[in-house]
Amino acid sequence: MSRSEVLEYYQKAQKMGQRDYREKTAAGESPYLPVLDDLLKNVQVENQLPLGLIEVPLDLMVGTKTAGRTAAFAANFMPLLDVRTEFAAKWTALCVAHLDEGIRDPVRCFEYMGKFYVQEGNKRVSVLKFFGASSVMANVTRVVPCYSEDPAVRMYYEFMRYYPLIRTYTLRFTKPGSYARLQKLMGKGPEEAWNDDDRADILSLYNWVGKAFAAHGGDRLRCTTGDVLLLLLRLYSRKELADSSPDQLRQKLDALWDDVLALQNDDPVALSVKPAEPAKQKETLIERILPGIRPAAPTHLKVAFVHERTPETSAWTSQHEFGRSQLETVFADKVETAAYFDAVPGENADQLMEQAIAEGADIVFTTSPKLVGASLRAAVKHPQVRILNCSMEMPYASIRTYYTRVYEAKFITGAIAGAMSRGDRIGYVADYPSYGMPANINAFALGARMTNPRVRVELYWTCLPEKEDPLTTFSRKGVTVVSGRDAPIPGHPQREFGTFLIGPGGILQDLATPFWHWGQFYENVVRSVLDGGWTRDKSGTDGRAVNYWWGMNSGVMDVLLSRGLPQDVQHLARILRAGVISGLIDPFACRITAQDGTVKNEGHNGLDLEEIVHMDWLCDAVDGHIPEYDELTPDSRAMYRMQGIHRDRLPAEKEAEL
Repeated sequence: MSRSEVLEYYQKAQKMGQRDYREKTAAGESPYLPVLDDLLKNVQVENQLPLGLIEVPLDLMVGTKTAGRTAAFAANFMPLLDVRTEFAAKWTALCVAHLDEGIRDPVRCFEYMGKFYVQEGNKRVSVLKFFGASSVMANVTRVVPCYSEDPAVRMYYEFMRYYPLIRTYTLRFTKPGSYARLQKLMGKGPEEAWNDDDRADILSLYNWVGKAFAAHGGDRLRCTTGDVLLLLLRLYSRKELADSSPDQLRQKLDALWDDVLALQNDDPVALSVKPAEPAKQKETLIERILPGIRPAAPTHLKVAFVHERTPETSAWTSQHEFGRSQLETVFADKVETAAYFDAVPGENADQLMEQAIAEGADIVFTTSPKLVGASLRAAVKHPQVRILNCSMEMPYASIRTYYTRVYEAKFITGAIAGAMSRGDRIGYVADYPSYGMPANINAFALGARMTNPRVRVELYWTCLPEKEDPLTTFSRKGVTVVSGRDAPIPGHPQREFGTFLIGPGGILQDLATPFWHWGQFYENVVRSVLDGGWTRDKSGTDGRAVNYWWGMNSGVMDVLLSRGLPQDVQHLARILRAGVISGLIDPFACRITAQDGTVKNEGHNGLDLEEIVHMDWLCDAVDGHIPEYDELTPDSRAMYRMQGIHRDRLPAEKEAEL
């Protein structure tokens, strides 16, 4: 190779560097390589660990260890110095060596937070990047920052936990638990190392997904190729994805694009707080010119319900079935319904979803959080079908989720409990520490304290092991009023649900109970579809998932009062109910102090709904605590992994079971 040919390579690389320099300068960014020593000036370092000789992806080589060579390279590692310099001569010599026999000497670098900073071998890295090499061998020293709750540091510690097993830096994620979920999807045990074939297979798939993701504009998003790969693997097997052509992979990603967009949001779920108002849609100019361009609203719908259990074995299923019957009554010949029972995730749930759609369902309601996976898979395969899952805070934009603001009803039953208690202690039975549960407990306690300022609410969690039954516990402690389960247990001898008086012999009198008016909810959703208004209450075009979280003002939540309740207490309950429905009364519009003494609200305004959904503290009127994952029974842990308020803080190996 002649000297002029080699110099042409250098001049081309120099132009690439100069262009990058100008672009970075115009954007107000540093035009030079970042320097690790500068980055670490304000970082507490836990340790430095030698990793030995490893293969490093060149796209992760981002800077230098020291500032010595800063002015020689642009931020893309391309040279900036004049072609007549000694630097240029050495660069071109390396260029010749690479083209003749390849650059074999490893570089020396430091790794910090998953990125690499060269100490020796900057020009070798520059030449390899210029020729489009994918990786370089390097002697690596890892710089470990002190642990913190910073999301990036948490993810890095999770990566370090799994690096000895996976032995690759290529796979990058942004969501906690991702490495452990991938480990499980690979069919590996928690501590089982990958072999070379495992690594080659997943990296090949990662590469193809990355190309499809980039073609969709993924480079502009915060989420990574790894995040998208895990999303695809939730719906398709590794073999299905590996056997897909580039076009088929693109189509699969097209179907999931709303869910991909949701991945990049810190808060991927948007709350819909009440049904969309019916609105007359103005005819646009184009619609006047081309009549019929706007899709006509459907005149007939088939609505399917897929339940985890049956009405005979579950009061929850029975309530939803009662709601289904309301649809047929209200809409007469416009709506036809069907129900499918005993759906078991991982067994027949997907088949029942497919059966419902094959039998003509236009809308499918799945009434258990455990059915969210089957719901999502069906939604991706059948985008024309509207699918809703009864759960909270599920970050999937292909489906919608729904629940009710139970805390509003709990506030009223709390006020009743405070008025009816013969002492200052009230019992409260809670099931799981899921989204919305702390809000329910706190609203109940605030309502009880409103009618009895001295009241203490004692918690009993059914998700904890080895405890006597709640009535025995509360009776032994002198409690006379209990807020029990929110629905009866089929076959249970006592009506231990709602709020009731207890004595030595058991339940003495029912007082009140929250009531889910699922029929009204389903009527509102179906009516919006029949009116052509399905999209009117959507959060926007940012891909966030929609969670219907409707309350008493929508008619989907109420409180049933016992006929034996004293008239004055009934009167109080009706005043509170009317105030909550009108918006004049907010359970959290008061001074609220948490158990640890921090003031959560000064009382001038209420809390916003996002704060209420994600509430993870208890007010100072409550005795008890919010259980952590390790305290729960094995059966309860499965629900916590899906709906637990701290599911994003679970150790990676526990979150992997999602």
